[in-house]
Amino acid sequence: MKLHKQSKEYHENELRLTLDARKRINLAKLLPNYEVSSFRAYTEGNKIILEPMAEIPAHELWLYKNPQALKDVEEGLQQSKEGKVRKRGSFAKYAEDDV
Repeated sequence: MKLHKQSKEYHENELRLTLDARKRINLAKLLPNYEVSSFRAYTEGNKIILEPMAEIPAHELWLYKNPQALKDVEEGLQQSKEGKVRKRGSFAKYAEDDV
């Protein structure tokens, strides 16, 4: 990869990171507030892009493979956020039922 002259471009969350003796950098200060399990890494011109990735449990994967169910869940979450909820009482009597 060919290195170019340093860009004068400034980003709000920019930090200058230095390599340690083993040529590593610590990205912890740049991580988002959710659990990151890996990174997708690629180059874009002379930039190295690291995209944080988070995993989901296999038993929840069905939701992301079902566009209608995902849309319904997102809509329900938005309605809840807006306070558009109705009390339906307790469902405790169904807690022991086989599903």
